[in-house]
Amino acid sequence: MKDEDREILREVWEGRIPAEFTLADNDKEEDETMPPCYLMLPRMSYLPLTTEKLVKHFQNKSKSRAASKLWIDYKGTPLKWHHPIGALFDKLKGVPLDNEQDLPWKLTVHFSDFPDQDVVPCSSREQIEAYFMSCLKEADQLKHAGRVMSSMQKKDHVQLWSGLQNDKFDQFWAINRKLMETPQSDYFKHIPIRFHLSDSSSVQQKLIKPVSDNDVAVTFGDLTALYPSSKLILQGIEPGPETPVQWLSEHLSYPDNFLHIAVHHK
Repeated sequence: MKDEDREILREVWEGRIPAEFTLADNDKEEDETMPPCYLMLPRMSYLPLTTEKLVKHFQNKSKSRAASKLWIDYKGTPLKWHHPIGALFDKLKGVPLDNEQDLPWKLTVHFSDFPDQDVVPCSSREQIEAYFMSCLKEADQLKHAGRVMSSMQKKDHVQLWSGLQNDKFDQFWAINRKLMETPQSDYFKHIPIRFHLSDSSSVQQKLIKPVSDNDVAVTFGDLTALYPSSKLILQGIEPGPETPVQWLSEHLSYPDNFLHIAVHHK
């Protein structure tokens, strides 16, 4: 891996979103005053990996506030824990931001009235790990026909998950680099991409090749053409239209090895 590539990967990994968490009114006791909790949320992580601090902050001895009951909303929209934090932010906030007036990201914490129709309950870190590993295997299937994940040992899978949940860049990338290699050609078979539509709760996947049938590199501009009159945001930015999707996949993918792109209709 080139030094310049490693610096880009580290900078993306270290992306943070300042957030302000406020307890929902219907979860407060009468006359209870509870100050907000402020956190710097890792873009590359998942909300349940950060909620232990919230439970501790909003703890009340006389009122049960358990992690298993916790859910978070933004302006009334429940946040889906199985989407990376950065993908949620890009979809709901419509960045890139020209300034920091819209920060911190103001979120509401709930411990009751769980929105079962909108969010799958998250009962443990093992549940997050199982979902994460499933996504990795799907991405590897798209990129390498599943060869890389199937050739790894259990300890490699453990190291990937441990690196993510403990926010350890070097630990994670020591293994993840294998998923980014292209030993048989310069390209992946397909590019793992999920498009998050800002005007709905749906996520779309399309089968994207890094090279066209005419041997021309597919670019970010080609992706924008899939959603006319829309703005596409990836990792908080709008990449240049000439940027190859192969390069984006190698450098701007989330730890699950997918590009998560927010689609905002203009």
